[in-house]
Amino acid sequence: MSVPVDQLTVEQLASVRQQLDQEIQHLTQSFAALKQAEAKFKSCKEALESVNANAAEKDILVPLTSSLYVSGKLSDTSNVIVDVGTGYFVEKSVKEARIFYNSKAMALRKNLEEIQPTIEQKEENRQLVINLHQQKLIWQRQQAAKQESSS
Repeated sequence: MSVPVDQLTVEQLASVRQQLDQEIQHLTQSFAALKQAEAKFKSCKEALESVNANAAEKDILVPLTSSLYVSGKLSDTSNVIVDVGTGYFVEKSVKEARIFYNSKAMALRKNLEEIQPTIEQKEENRQLVINLHQQKLIWQRQQAAKQESSS
């Protein structure tokens, strides 16, 4: 059973606002993580563009960590090793890798498009609760002032 928001007490409105704040924060963090993952997949897809037959035996830098590299040569330009998640790596052709990264990026884009309106709706609801909370506080103060002046 739901109660119209304008029938909630000041305390209940404050609680609803706090809950909405937490939900918005969680959704915003999820949105940012999905954006970051999408950017990673797009970056991988762009890197695949430089892997072609002309790149064979070219000098490259091979990352050992995010800030440590060693010199190397690209020996196989038809296959790449793809991180498919949870520590698993699979050898794929460049074409298969492009398809893999495209599908991952598209799935993330779909999730982002679903989360965005939810965040916007929660923010609208939050603003409605804030406005109603302020109105009720003002009304309570006015009532208290009237009672004080009549006594």
